[in-house]
Amino acid sequence: MRRRLLAVLMVLMGVAALLLCLPLADAYARGRTEHLLLQRRSDAVRFADLADRMRTDADRSELSAEISRYAELYAAGVVVVDTAGATTAQAGPAIGAGVDAGAGAGCFTAASDACRRALTGRSTDLLPTLRPWGPASVVLAEPVGRDERVSGAVLLTVPTAAARRDVTVRWSLIAAGALAAFAAAALVAAGISRWLMRPLLDLDRAVEGLAAGSLQARAVSAAGPPELRHLRQHFNTMAQAVSESIGRQRDFVADASHQLRNPLATLVLQLENVEPYVAPGPGRAEHTRALDEAERLEELLDGLLALARVESGVAEPHEHDVSQAVRERVRAWEPVFRDAGLALATADLAEELRARALPDATGRILDSLLDNAVKFVPRGGRIEVTTARGTDGTAVVRVADDGPGVGEDQLPLLLRRFARSPEHQNVPGSGLGLAIADEIARISGGSLGVGANTPHGLVVELRLPCA
Repeated sequence: MRRRLLAVLMVLMGVAALLLCLPLADAYARGRTEHLLLQRRSDAVRFADLADRMRTDADRSELSAEISRYAELYAAGVVVVDTAGATTAQAGPAIGAGVDAGAGAGCFTAASDACRRALTGRSTDLLPTLRPWGPASVVLAEPVGRDERVSGAVLLTVPTAAARRDVTVRWSLIAAGALAAFAAAALVAAGISRWLMRPLLDLDRAVEGLAAGSLQARAVSAAGPPELRHLRQHFNTMAQAVSESIGRQRDFVADASHQLRNPLATLVLQLENVEPYVAPGPGRAEHTRALDEAERLEELLDGLLALARVESGVAEPHEHDVSQAVRERVRAWEPVFRDAGLALATADLAEELRARALPDATGRILDSLLDNAVKFVPRGGRIEVTTARGTDGTAVVRVADDGPGVGEDQLPLLLRRFARSPEHQNVPGSGLGLAIADEIARISGGSLGVGANTPHGLVVELRLPCA
């Protein structure tokens, strides 16, 4: 967003600089052209006065000498014509719009208009605007005589090199000034955009951290306009309220689970101590069921405590070797699977597959998945563990079995707390194993997915962000 804001500001400043510089440059070019016209027109007026007073050969010689010196000094072309278009005096370079006996008015195309205007008693009052690229010369004309006494015209071809050089220098200064102003404005715009965006970026990081489960994430930037500072204060107040509310809930679950464990452990101990005194028969069976339910409740409380610890954990994700963690956990579970009559195999374990996650996240999640496989896969079944690098840049740990699996409608429910499929209600467990694993994966920045295996069974995929 900062780049887009800066781009918009730069475009607006560029347009503003152009709108200011172009009229200024054009105004100077027009002013320099007007200055050149006034300078050379005064010379043309003087030559016209000399031509108007020309009566004798001496007057003609004086006029020729004057225009010759002028042409030599300014490298200009000067032509004096009469009303018939005949040249009476000429000096300097040939005028492209000079006299042509067959042209009626005696003027070529470039100077014909100026010549005709001068022969009708009107002086040249407008020249083409001079710019660095041209024109190379201009033609102006002045009538000889006044009103009905016009007896000819004086035509001047004036080189514009000096004037165009002045325009070029001034335009360069204007362009340099515009670039300097644009650079200064760009620096100011960069500072303003940084000042505006800093609290927004800080707020975005805080929201991202809060959404990722870091309840201590807060917006700390005190920069920016008052509206954004007020927004930061309101967000921090809201985040604090949410953090305290969730903390109280987690503390209640943890405290309740912890407080219940002591009397429950005492109850289990007492039931075990009473067992030798219970006579065989219906009473012994009921006692066994009561002991089983007490142990199941104890396991449930342990699961709730573990879930509360995971949700309230403050550990930061760190880099670890996923492949090494999988090998270690598979090696530790092999005796358990062997005793249960199950085959635990590994295939395609990627080497040096590293990810960022909570400490021992891969091992804890894999323990939960393998524990479920031992519980729900019948004897003779096969469980396969693989690791790979996903196409989305994640580290993937895949646990697949060929057990009975669950129905398609039950798959989305397996990651919920206390979720048990109807056919597995009597299997020991609290229903929190996959929920805890899913929470660990989520806090680590990854995900846990459950799907059906082919032709039957269950597939669980753990995805963690690669380091």
